[in-house]
Amino acid sequence: MALGTAVFKELLQNLDSMKVGGVWFCSSNSPSSLLSPPPLFRVWAMAPPRRNVSWLKFLLFLCILSILMVGFMKWLLSQTWGEQPLSQESDFNPTHATVHVTRVSSANSTLQCQSSPPQEIETTLGCPPGHYSVDELQPHFRRPLQDAWFPGAGGRPYRVSDLTSEEEIKRNMGYVKYNLNAFVSDRISLLRDLGPDTRPPECLEKKFKRCPALSPVSVIIIFHNEARSTLLRTVYSVLYTVPRFLLLEIILVDDASTNEDLKTLDEYLRQLPLVRLLQQPVRKGLVGARLLGAEQAKADVLVFLDAHCECWSGWLEPLLERIALDNTLVVSPDIAFINPHTFQFERPVPKPSSHSRGTFDWSLVFMFEPLPQALEDMRMDETQPFPTPAIAGGIFAISKSFFQHIGTYDPDMQIWGGENLEISLKVWMCGGKLEIVPCSVVGHIYRMENPHIFPEESSVVSRNLVRVAEVWMDEYKVLFYRRNMEAARIFKEKSYGDLSQRHQLREQLGCKSFGWYMNTVRSDFFIPDLNPHFYGALANLGLTRCLDVGELKDGKAEVGTSICRDDPVTQYFEYSSLNEIRHNIKNELCLSVAQPSVEHPVFTFQACVAKDGERNVPPHQAFSYDKDGLIWSQKFDLCLQAERYALFLASCDSEEDTQLWDFVPVLPK
Repeated sequence: MALGTAVFKELLQNLDSMKVGGVWFCSSNSPSSLLSPPPLFRVWAMAPPRRNVSWLKFLLFLCILSILMVGFMKWLLSQTWGEQPLSQESDFNPTHATVHVTRVSSANSTLQCQSSPPQEIETTLGCPPGHYSVDELQPHFRRPLQDAWFPGAGGRPYRVSDLTSEEEIKRNMGYVKYNLNAFVSDRISLLRDLGPDTRPPECLEKKFKRCPALSPVSVIIIFHNEARSTLLRTVYSVLYTVPRFLLLEIILVDDASTNEDLKTLDEYLRQLPLVRLLQQPVRKGLVGARLLGAEQAKADVLVFLDAHCECWSGWLEPLLERIALDNTLVVSPDIAFINPHTFQFERPVPKPSSHSRGTFDWSLVFMFEPLPQALEDMRMDETQPFPTPAIAGGIFAISKSFFQHIGTYDPDMQIWGGENLEISLKVWMCGGKLEIVPCSVVGHIYRMENPHIFPEESSVVSRNLVRVAEVWMDEYKVLFYRRNMEAARIFKEKSYGDLSQRHQLREQLGCKSFGWYMNTVRSDFFIPDLNPHFYGALANLGLTRCLDVGELKDGKAEVGTSICRDDPVTQYFEYSSLNEIRHNIKNELCLSVAQPSVEHPVFTFQACVAKDGERNVPPHQAFSYDKDGLIWSQKFDLCLQAERYALFLASCDSEEDTQLWDFVPVLPK
């Protein structure tokens, strides 16, 4: 407005001196066009007679007035549609008319998939046509030139050798403190690049429309006693990859770290623009720290990152495009693997052979699995996102208004664990969708174990998962409790905290049932028997050991016995109404006599032959069991007997205690 007024005054003062040449034709694009008009808008003419000066003056006055009016209207709209403070009670306005979900059936699965490319939301307010230019999508800072031979340059691995005894001690201490090779991380540049962009050509050629506009973001990174070099490399990675007009701020939340090298972090961060540090005096855990960051965030879109990430070029724009089209979408990048020992970055490839999506098993353990072929076949190119039943939780983008609309995180979850499943179920069941966007690539260090100390050890995670199950899983929660004995104890003791507000939230949002989620979002995943005859760890009374299943390889898993422990992944079994002994955590497997030899039978767990609604169990998977403790093979008319490391068949004898088996729902502490 000040610029337009100054131009207006200057032109009026000099209007009478305009005689020959320089009759300017007005442009309504911006007031600044009057200061330096392009040659195409210039018309050279003879000086007009004096009797026409007055009408020329009037014409110029109208042009200038129209420009000032346009400028005023733009200013007024920016004030009206500018950032508004959000609260839990604020109205949420979903814009999801552009994303279409259809049901797709195949021989193996029924899945959710986008049936066509997203259509642009039509709008004329503050939304210019065309695409963002290459220059507009440049990041805040240009990464300095890298020495190709510097450790870890280009995302290559850095392997150290010939270490002195002192260096060996430092390396080992890094593993103890951080569960990664901090010795190597400290020797790799904080500013390292990751080499040429090797994403699929469609991703490199993709342009992003100005309408609907991409929203600026607040990047939230929370940490507790993180290795300083991995944390700072994450921050620099954001600064060097996010377009300047899209990065409003980076918020670091220190969840009461105690490491000595982090005490000077605040001073270091002051030299970095757009970065601010929030410090919690008492440790509140991942959920509490993220909620603090989200509360302080100023942008309309929140991007959560773990503190040990590196962002690939062009990672943010594909995520924001999806949210611009549908603000009920919660989007996650394709998460690349950074080796915790060498810090090698697993680069994207131009022609990926497969993709992965997030999911969880019936013990509520998150995992990645291959994207079902039916979904792969429906994707037209690599720019097309795909739905995912769950997200890892550490790296995703979400509209701040939608985040608050669905009740943010469960604030009573402690420290770490289960928050990703809570938000995954809540998004799907309460009107949103989860997607993975393959053109967006972010590297992440998956540590072998969590290096941080948990109060009350594993019960913290189990307690959080009980809160998830009680609020979101309806009658299916019993499947979880049978497979997690620690959670079953917490539920029985009612030591999981108050859930009244979370139940009220679900009711207010009008969320769908967990049955809807399983039938619609995860219809390709098996649902175990809700009322099996027997379930739990299968203990052999003679050996005081439990039946144990190994890893699934080529469709088969070896079976033996081992020390009884609370580990449903290897020691949970059910006796079904079809007379099968099933192991059904990640896959639905049945105990099978693999070879028809009485002298040397081979027992394995294989895919159950009988499917839902069928009663024709094959003899090699049919066993009778009752309270007498004998497991009788219908194929051989013999009973299952255990040795220390093997199983075999023998004549049934209820006096032989190595033939006696007992399903134990809850192992004693």
